[in-house]
Amino acid sequence: MNSLFENLGFYPADILLPAKADMEKWSVVACDQFTSQPEYWAEAEEIVGEEPSTLRVILPEVKLGKDGVEEEIKTINDNMVKYLESDVFKTLEQSLIYVERTQSDGKVRHGLVGMVDLEQYDFTPGSGALIRATEGTVLSRIPPRVKVRENAPIELPHVMLLIDDPERTVIEPLTEAAKTGCECMEKIYDFDLMLGGGHICGYMVGDSKKADIAKALDSLKSAEAMEKKYGMGDSAPLLFAVGDGNHSLATAKQCYENLKKVTPEAEWADLPARYALVEVVNNHDDALKFEPIHRTLFGVDAEDVITSFMKAYPGCVRIAKLSALTSSDADILKQAGVAEGASNAQIITYHFAGETGVLVVPNPVKQLAVGTLQAFLDDYMNSKDAEIDYVHGDDVVMELGSREGNLSFLLPAMGKEQLFKTVMADGVLPRKTFSMGHAQDKRYYTEARKIR
Repeated sequence: MNSLFENLGFYPADILLPAKADMEKWSVVACDQFTSQPEYWAEAEEIVGEEPSTLRVILPEVKLGKDGVEEEIKTINDNMVKYLESDVFKTLEQSLIYVERTQSDGKVRHGLVGMVDLEQYDFTPGSGALIRATEGTVLSRIPPRVKVRENAPIELPHVMLLIDDPERTVIEPLTEAAKTGCECMEKIYDFDLMLGGGHICGYMVGDSKKADIAKALDSLKSAEAMEKKYGMGDSAPLLFAVGDGNHSLATAKQCYENLKKVTPEAEWADLPARYALVEVVNNHDDALKFEPIHRTLFGVDAEDVITSFMKAYPGCVRIAKLSALTSSDADILKQAGVAEGASNAQIITYHFAGETGVLVVPNPVKQLAVGTLQAFLDDYMNSKDAEIDYVHGDDVVMELGSREGNLSFLLPAMGKEQLFKTVMADGVLPRKTFSMGHAQDKRYYTEARKIR
């Protein structure tokens, strides 16, 4: 283990990359995307064909709960073994990979791939761990994912962790080094991503830059940094906040905890499953944008849902006119009769076949509109034989909501500057509060790591 990174919870890793492959066919988007669009995954299947691909070693969540999923998991694990034994992979020992990802909007997001120590991670609300969840973890979502990971010999990460680095001391110096052709930055892949995923380029980070990274990370978790950024110098430091892949990291943690129960404590440090591969991104990266995660209900009576919502929040006003959506928030609040200056009022857009409108909650208890909506949905959906999906993208959620028996809710975006301060002060946000970018801009599986 690299001693430079001791007590940081983040380390270089033995990273697996294809020794020889068509990288565009190799790399596919995170398994938790396009869960209501099986046609996306069908198209990925056509593109990949019989070539080596991460598609063969992940389980798209669109398949969870479907017939044959147990056999599918066995096939995935068999494919992992086959890839390891047939020399599909090469190993980059004790490596960090600097990543430049060109998104669908043309902006470049910058990241750093390494592994985190799961002993330093806790998804419990209010935790003082160095690595923390940013949203509520749905415990019922973990067991199905454990089944996928518990017997897997390798992992492929779509987890993205955020650091709060306003001075840009950790990742941005790597950008400059790569730009100037520094010999400490060796380019190891450079290719287009399938199905509108943009472009990705990766560099192996040299030892001199590793030392700089470790020093900068250590400074970010100092008491002085906690005081300057949050006014909480006496609190347990927060270095990494989970930006994407919350349930995947929680699953890795659960699998590790299960292994600890059958492994002598003296051997815990040597368990490969103690660590999980992630990509770290600066919350201040100019390309990083927080997108809202919308909700679509399937098999519901839209009018009953809306009526029930209004009963749950007395004083809620419904404006069932499309023109309201083209107005400013101030105009909508005026139409709803909300007093001027009631800045805490929340506006939630809804859409179903034949109608698009807004619900205005004038005196919400929750700080964010997503919290107000989710609190209602948690109660309402428990009493109904219906389903809910968490959807990225305005166009997709509108199209889904237009189908018979469906109802979609569109939520406003949360400012990313609120993230670390809220987690430090209040613990986790409501689950599925935000997404980092559109679905096609999510992390694509490229790197892998042995976990057994």
